[in-house]
Amino acid sequence: MVKTITIIGGGTAGWMAAATLSRFLESGFAVRLVESDDIGTVGVGEATIPQIRLLNQALGIDEADFVRSCQGTFKLGIEFTDWLRPEHSYIHAFGDIGRPLGLLEFHHYWLRAQAEGFNSGLDAYSLSAVAARSNAFANVVPGQQGGVPVTYAYHFDAALYANYLRKYAEGNDVKRHEGRIVSTQRDGESGHVTSVTLENGDIIAGDIFIDCSGFRGLLIEEVLETGYEDWTQYLPCDRALAVPCSNAPTLTPYTRSTARKAGWQWRIPLQHRIGNGHVYSSRHISDDEATAMLMGNLDGEALAEPRPIKFTTGRRRKFWNKNVIAMGLASGFMEPLESTSIHMIQTAIERFLKFLPLGEINNADVNAYNAQTTFEYESIRDFLILHYHANQREEAFWAECRDMPIPESLRDKLQLFSANGRLFRKADELFTESGWLQVMLGQGMEPLGYHPLAHQISGEELDGFLGSMRTLIEKQISAMPSHADFIAQHCAAQTCAAGE
Repeated sequence: MVKTITIIGGGTAGWMAAATLSRFLESGFAVRLVESDDIGTVGVGEATIPQIRLLNQALGIDEADFVRSCQGTFKLGIEFTDWLRPEHSYIHAFGDIGRPLGLLEFHHYWLRAQAEGFNSGLDAYSLSAVAARSNAFANVVPGQQGGVPVTYAYHFDAALYANYLRKYAEGNDVKRHEGRIVSTQRDGESGHVTSVTLENGDIIAGDIFIDCSGFRGLLIEEVLETGYEDWTQYLPCDRALAVPCSNAPTLTPYTRSTARKAGWQWRIPLQHRIGNGHVYSSRHISDDEATAMLMGNLDGEALAEPRPIKFTTGRRRKFWNKNVIAMGLASGFMEPLESTSIHMIQTAIERFLKFLPLGEINNADVNAYNAQTTFEYESIRDFLILHYHANQREEAFWAECRDMPIPESLRDKLQLFSANGRLFRKADELFTESGWLQVMLGQGMEPLGYHPLAHQISGEELDGFLGSMRTLIEKQISAMPSHADFIAQHCAAQTCAAGE
């Protein structure tokens, strides 16, 4: 039977795995983690999507304590600036857009109204979008029956989050081993990894190994030679620069992504600083120009030198190979355009728990795990490609993205929406219909038609239907404090509370 699970690498991925396994695996299992203080972590993202709240709740983590400890803020969505063309922006907000009526989704009525000359934007029907534009936030809006829940996620310092989970995991008897791995031992018959040896001579054994060693893929690639599927033909950016800067006067409850000449820049507001980065294609812009562009577009004084990151977008050909499961950057990489990096660690851990073997590892389980993870990667990949492919910018980089061949799975979605505004989501697909809708419209896609049943109500009824929703959202927003006031009241970090 599987008794010992050994995690290779710390950081966000390693300690998320350690904390979750220590919470859900019953007695009889041992969870170990091997990491070296001499090896840094990439920390590609500090922004998340709402599903992380489910993980924190499952771990029994108090939200206020977590936000306070990790210098966190709240996130209602992502603002995309200049992606369609310069001087244009839209928000991909969390939560629902409008509400259905009869058999139809809301957006068909909105499309009919647009065709009849109605000019109210789609985001006027999203509580999260309007709150984000207003810099307002509450986790629950006061109202009947306990209030209206708000769909939100977090921004936080990834290093602080890893430390937070380390304390949690070690409190649940996870044993940490410090040191660099100098060799790996494998079973001569099965090829499974049996142990790793550290510089100090310690031998750390395991029945299953979780590889959280970052881009290197120490076990999944260097030892098992699993292979890597390169997606640069779809997502051509291959470099990133990351730098923190001092805070701006307004603490915004959303991530911002701004399109640049040959890529995009992220902005993530935390309590103690703003996280910034520039993701770009080295074929279209030099490192020096990319650095100057990033440093020239900060809200405040830079707090460090820009940290360069090189990457190849894609995935391992297998995520689970023999008795090694890759998680985090060891499993693959897609740029943090939609804040999916940490989420994909979370789903990998959940999926591993579902397929936890009783005794000998079964190939059927491994194949199912790999198939499900592949689907997740490919569906997220398609959503990211949409942002690049549908654009009206003039630079060479953006023209190439507009003209590049796209996966058949994405082409089918775009054609379906372009015809009559129809959206289809497979059961396990991460992004909802409202997410696809906001980005498709935000990137300039206008369907030729809409569902004929949108004419089942009169023009006057349609106007009243839309107007009542706008009025309700405006009323809800008026009851919400500012984002900064909510944090100050509930979860301000001590240094921020002291004005430092």
